[in-house]
Amino acid sequence: MQQIAYFTVVLVFGPLAIATGIAMSPAVVNRFPWYAQIFGGRQSARSIHFLTMFSFLAFLVVHVTLIVMTGFVRNMNHIVMGTDDQRPIGMYLGFVGIGVIVLSWVVAHYVSWHHPRGVQHALKSVTYPMQLLTLNRLVPQQKYTENEISPYFWLNGKMPIREDWKRLAEDGFEDFRLRVGGLVKNPVELSLADLERLGQTEHITMHHCIQGWSGIAKWGGVPMKALIELVQPKPEAKVVAFFSFGEALYGGPYYDTQSLENVQKPQCLLASRMNGQRLPQVYGAPLRLRVENQLGYKMVKWIERIEFIESEKSLGKGEGGKNEDDEYFDLLPNI
Repeated sequence: MQQIAYFTVVLVFGPLAIATGIAMSPAVVNRFPWYAQIFGGRQSARSIHFLTMFSFLAFLVVHVTLIVMTGFVRNMNHIVMGTDDQRPIGMYLGFVGIGVIVLSWVVAHYVSWHHPRGVQHALKSVTYPMQLLTLNRLVPQQKYTENEISPYFWLNGKMPIREDWKRLAEDGFEDFRLRVGGLVKNPVELSLADLERLGQTEHITMHHCIQGWSGIAKWGGVPMKALIELVQPKPEAKVVAFFSFGEALYGGPYYDTQSLENVQKPQCLLASRMNGQRLPQVYGAPLRLRVENQLGYKMVKWIERIEFIESEKSLGKGEGGKNEDDEYFDLLPNI
C-alpha cells in the first residue's frame, strides 16, 4: 500500500496537476480547444486541479501520521540519514530542515508583503522571457459553435461614471469617435460606422477570467490588424495602449497595454458586437478589446482612445496597465 501510494502521488497526482494546470491557460486552450476537453472542459480541469491539492494534503497527513506511529526516531533516521538505528541525529536534522522551510515561508511572506514591486519584477524577469518563447507564440484558433455559447456571461469591471460616456450612451454612441494616435503616421478619429467600413469579422471564443470563471460568446468587430494598416505605426512604436472611459478598482482611468505583435494575432478584435447584437453597455460598449491568448483583465472595456507608444514604461507606474500598477498583475498573462 505504501508503494502504491508513492507511485500514485509521483506518477498520477503530479502529472495530473501539471496537465490540468496547463488546461487553464488561455493561450493553450484557445490554440488547442480540444486539450481542455480531455478533462471534460476547462472548469472540469480546474476542479480536478483543485482536487489534486487535497490528494497531496491527504497523503501528507497519512504519511506523517504513520511515521509518528511506527517509530518516529527510527523513521527519521531512515529518511534523513539513510540508517536503521535509534540515534536521534536524524530527528534533530529533520527538525532543522523543517525549521528552515518554515522560516523560508515567513521570509517569503514578509518580502512579498513589504516589497511587492520587487517581487513583481523578480517574477517577471523569470516568467516573461519564457512566455515570449513558448505560450505567447501560440496563435488562437478557436472554432466554437453557436450551440456552445454560454447562456450567461458573467459581468466584471466598474461601469463608467463619466458624464461624457453617459451622454454618448443615451443616443447609442452615434456621436462616439475613437481617437487613435501616438506614434502613427495617420492619426484618426473614427465613428462606429467608420470602424465597420474597415471590415467586420466574428469569432466565437472562450473568455478566461483571472477570477477563475470562463464563458463562450460570439464577438464581432474590426480586426486590430485592419486598424493598424490604416494608421501605419512608426518604426519605434512597439506597444499599443487602450484607455477606458471606466475607472480602475483603486481609482484613476483604467488602461492596459499590448505588444504590437500580440494585437496582430488572428481573432484580436475591437469588438462592437456580442452574440449578434450591438455590444451591451455592461459588457463594454461602445468598444472592447478581444485578445484571445490572455486573461480577461487585458481586454479593456469601454474603450475611449488608443495610442501607439514606444514602451509601456511611459504610462502610469510603468508596469503596463492599471491592474499591473496597482495590484501587481502580470504584464503578459498567458496562464
